[in-house]
Amino acid sequence: MLRKYRLGIIGFGHMHINNVAQLYAAHPQVEWVGCADTVPIRPELRVARYTREWNRQNLVSKLGIPAVYEDYRRFLDEAKPDIVIVTCENAQHPDVVEACAAASAHVCVEKPMACSLSDALRMARACHMAGTTMIVNWPATWSPALRQAKALIDQGVIGRVLEVRYRAGHNGPLGAGVGHAGVNEAAAPMTGPEKGATWWHQKAAGGGATLDFCSYGAMFSRWVIGEPATAAIGLRANLNSHYGDADDNGILVVRFPSAMALLEGTWIVRDHGVPTGPIVYGSEGTLVIERQGEEQVVRVSRGGDEGTIYTPEPLPDGRTNVAEELIHHLDTGAPPHPTLTTENNLEYMAILDAGLRACESGTLELVDNETWRIG
Repeated sequence: MLRKYRLGIIGFGHMHINNVAQLYAAHPQVEWVGCADTVPIRPELRVARYTREWNRQNLVSKLGIPAVYEDYRRFLDEAKPDIVIVTCENAQHPDVVEACAAASAHVCVEKPMACSLSDALRMARACHMAGTTMIVNWPATWSPALRQAKALIDQGVIGRVLEVRYRAGHNGPLGAGVGHAGVNEAAAPMTGPEKGATWWHQKAAGGGATLDFCSYGAMFSRWVIGEPATAAIGLRANLNSHYGDADDNGILVVRFPSAMALLEGTWIVRDHGVPTGPIVYGSEGTLVIERQGEEQVVRVSRGGDEGTIYTPEPLPDGRTNVAEELIHHLDTGAPPHPTLTTENNLEYMAILDAGLRACESGTLELVDNETWRIG
């Protein structure tokens, strides 16, 4: 008989919970035991689609979660979950993960891992000492096109990787017309003060477009380049979201020993106008992930032609989403997908950490700094 896992949620601030929770709910080996939210720095001013209270009400009703706790530590103590989905604001990840580790619960943390490398190391140490599993979920991991791109790069179809460009963006997490997986409807218009009262636009809570979107580029570039980054420079700014103090645009340039990466994140784009990529330049060709109708494909060109189109292979049966992947790991001991592991996510976080430090200092910052060396 397959093992049943007691499942819960801590944190409804991240709207990705609407998708992730439904993926776990569809898995035959889980049973809900409860949920709890974290306490925000500031109370939100409105319950609207994708705000934390709306997310909680939506999922408790839709999935029939049996118990809602006011305090997540009490939830851990009384409900005794085996697996906790952590989708709180970024700044609260270390406290929540440490509490889960102390309760012997495995955790699925929504990207990015944390706000800083030191916070990420706290999380890794807590889980290591408790003997629990922590994975960090990247929605991009479940893109067949990104998997196909990685496979083609590993096969050498564009030669040695020299540069990665990754741009990600939309009209803001709560921007009018923006939709998120797991919910059919888009966000409704909100006033500036209403958006500013959400953690997304609060620097102290770990908000901002750089952490939100440049994190994808940090993950993807490290994954396909295949070597640790060495240094980063960066700029971030609040150009059009002055109701909050978090950035709505960020650009990081990352140096690897044999390659470079340009990572961009924005919350002020209503229409991209051009393909967003990612684009990988190699010594013998260029690889681009692009859309053909509703599907993503991979185009490889070697100069002078329209290139070759590769239709992505389907994901492995039984490992098509984060719920299946974590439970497969817990059941079999097989390692989870490399982009999800704690060890690799520490490297992604080290890139982001260097980039964020560079945004503050205005100078090149080393990835291999004192925090990394004593980690």
